[in-house]
Formats: sequence, C-alpha cells, structure tokens
Amino acid sequence: VKVKIPFGKKYLDAIFSVPEKKSTYGVILTHGAGGDMNFPHLVSLAAYLASHGVLCLRFTCKGLNIVYRTKAFKAVVEYLKLSDDYKLSGVFLAGRSMGSRAAASVIRHLSQEDDDDFIQGLICLSYPLHRPKLQSELRDEDLLFIRCPVLFVSGSADEMCEKQLLEGVASKMKAPKRIHWIDKANHGMAVKGRTTDNVMEEINTQVFSWLRENIELEHK
Repeated sequence: VKVKIPFGKKYLDAIFSVPEKKSTYGVILTHGAGGDMNFPHLVSLAAYLASHGVLCLRFTCKGLNIVYRTKAFKAVVEYLKLSDDYKLSGVFLAGRSMGSRAAASVIRHLSQEDDDDFIQGLICLSYPLHRPKLQSELRDEDLLFIRCPVLFVSGSADEMCEKQLLEGVASKMKAPKRIHWIDKANHGMAVKGRTTDNVMEEINTQVFSWLRENIELEHK
C-alpha cells in the first residue's frame, strides 16, 4: 500500500507491506545515504517480515544531513502511531547504514521526551560506526543512550564498521544488544562466492528471529 506521509510542507513517499492477518507489531525501515526505499535489501526484508506476520513500513528520505533524516524518521513514527488503519502495540525502528544512524537518533530523542513504550527496539543493518579509514571518530553517541533492545547486522569486512570497534561500543551500551556478523561481507553486504539472495536470506531470518524473541519477551 503506497502512502504519502506529511513532513513539514512536503511529503515522504512510503510503502506498507501488510501481512494477511492483523499485525500487532510493525517495523519502520529506511535506506542509507544513497538509494531509496526500493533498495533491494529493504524490499526483500519488508516482504519477508510481512509474509511472517509483521507489518513493515518503508520510506524514502533523500538528504545527507543526519538531523534532517532524523526529523523525517520521527515524522514517520508519529504518523504510524496515530494511524487508524494500523493500530499497533509497538514498532521497531530499522535502517540501513545512515538510515540506522537516523533510527538510533530518533530513539534517543524520543526516550528523552516521553516514556511511552511504543518504540520496542532498534535494528541496525550495516551501522556506519566510522568513516572509511577514520576509526578514531566513532559515531556511537546515540547508541550509548539507548535502553531498548538493539540488533546489529554487520559485515565482518565492513570498511565503515570495524569488528572490534563495534564490539567495544556494544560492551559499553546499557541496552540489551546482539551483533550478528555476516562473514566476509562488506558495507554493502556483498560476499564473494555468495549470491545477494543467499546473504539476504541470512539477514532476514536473523532479523525476524530477533524480533520474535523481543515481541515474546514483551508479552511475558
């Protein structure tokens, strides 16, 4: 279902992937610095989640300014929270690369403003912890403030997320967290000798099993 989400004086293009049965939980998903919501990895994950009973709303927000991207993500969260068509108990925010930075920033800001538990967790696909070859400047400030569960799915050969550095940041985080390493994958999740579909299957099943665990924990 295609929708246009109000954002200031503009609109953000978005698509709902809707499960057959009514969903109680949803995932909001956005892209990295390049591309848009039709980036193949996002389309694949959205379809997988919807086919397993989880509503997925993915949206496009062009712009390389993290503050702007964060504001857009926040507008999408508000839109879904107030939606009459999809009454959800909670959502997980997810993004690829820069999109996951924006998702982390939204969660940090919202947790400081209100304490409702609409946001259930954060999914970071290829979190860009540092610029290539600039490991001294870590983009970890939002991660250290987050309290909800966090899943990182990163390539072990990601040039923007050195393995030891992410593990170091994770050890300092207060939130319950898990890192799933895609062996030998780069920032774009490409792995020599493996097809894109094969890598996506690994990513999608990891994301879904983590979601299911966290939704079950919520019900207990």
